Amino acid sequence: MAAKIRKGDKVVVLAGRDKGRTGEVISVQPTEGRALVRGINMVKRHQRQTPQQEGGIISKEASIHLSNIAIADPKDGKPTRVGFKMMNDGRKIRVARRSGVEIDG
Repeated sequence: MAAKIRKGDKVVVLAGRDKGRTGEVISVQPTEGRALVRGINMVKRHQRQTPQQEGGIISKEASIHLSNIAIADPKDGKPTRVGFKMMNDGRKIRVARRSGVEIDG
């Protein structure tokens, strides 16, 4: 099945502590059905000191379930569903259902 959410997409959080916030997808784990979004679902982690990195309590992103995020419409930034359209040259592109705008050209 084609990926509806990919690395680099702008997404809107639909549910949870960060509802309504937007961010960029850092990575997607399709087998777990989760994604890492920059600045969203921040958690505190205790980091052991290493020669390269300082120790202490650091904040980092935790993954969020794909059902709790939606692509931001390129036209107005509101959440939209994703559809697919076949181009004349045989390419399959993603389309925002809300406005009909191509997500990736």
